[in-house]
Amino acid sequence: MKGTATILTLLTLLGGAGKSTPAADFAFGADLSFLKQAEARGTVFKDGTNALPGLQIFKNHGYNWIRLRLFVEPVGNHLPNGPADTLAEAKAAKQLGYKFLLDIHYANTWADPAKQPTPEVWIGLTHKQRVEKVFEYTRDTLAAFRAAGAWPDMVQIGNEVTHGMLWPDGKLPEHWDHFADYLRAGIRGVEVGSDPNTHPKIMIHIDQGGSRAKTKYFFDTLNRFQIPYDVIGFSYYPWWHGSLMELRENLAFTAREYGKDIIVVETAYHWKPSRETSERAEPFPETPAGQREFLEEVTRAVLDTPNGHGKGVFWWEPAVGAHSGLVSRSFFDNDGNPLPAITAFDKFTRPLPQKQNQ
Repeated sequence: MKGTATILTLLTLLGGAGKSTPAADFAFGADLSFLKQAEARGTVFKDGTNALPGLQIFKNHGYNWIRLRLFVEPVGNHLPNGPADTLAEAKAAKQLGYKFLLDIHYANTWADPAKQPTPEVWIGLTHKQRVEKVFEYTRDTLAAFRAAGAWPDMVQIGNEVTHGMLWPDGKLPEHWDHFADYLRAGIRGVEVGSDPNTHPKIMIHIDQGGSRAKTKYFFDTLNRFQIPYDVIGFSYYPWWHGSLMELRENLAFTAREYGKDIIVVETAYHWKPSRETSERAEPFPETPAGQREFLEEVTRAVLDTPNGHGKGVFWWEPAVGAHSGLVSRSFFDNDGNPLPAITAFDKFTRPLPQKQNQ
């Protein structure tokens, strides 16, 4: 009885009053950028005891969005996220009915708050030439995805751009004007590369999910440069970004202050002890059950965002294989067996069984 009441409450949050998020609009998402590589290396993922393709497993558990990163020219074989790999995985996901978020890094390797490296082939250009290159690269990328039948529903212009992109020229806080030029060029590239009837939403993604002050500084400044965008994306890792109460406070502030839809586009927790949390007390146990509880609580926080602006949660990365240093964040153990977190969205997305008329 208690379980049924909980499910009904959660379904009400998803599809209830006018200020909540309709169920069809909420992104139950996963960043599966390493999935194709893991399966190519022989990892077999299971749903229960059944071996299935990873994309199908997540579909079976209510996931309706996939996020894939894109590097300009990936460095080394350990980074499988060049145009061909990303396009192939996006096409497979679209064929299964997923919506697709394309995460363009504008780098040859990881771009994040600690590093935003300029691709080597763009380093010798002037600022004006590099702005044009960002536009052309984005336009041509979108055109290639359109031609392949793997059209993105949303595009990130940069990844965790809290401190800018394409360093040193677009580094913040020194070069807000240059950073704004790059954002405008990327957004224009999406517009020009799009079918006029299927324009993807534009996301601006920073890492400070639990910090109201840093969020306010970034988006107040961004708005002064009149950058057009649709969605605010946050990363939220509790060992870096604060408590769940701080996440809730910032989601509420952001929704009311900027009136934009919000997605926690990266979050994760560990199912076994990890390097990030080995020296600090965590609010959830680093166990399979603790990992699932964390995801449920983050999802509730996003659903509770005022005015229906909480639009989704993406896990980073739930299907990596035992070879990866990220396996403690995965939804599968070292042998590919599913962990409880894979079922966390079931209660949100599966309808209650219909009773026969008495």
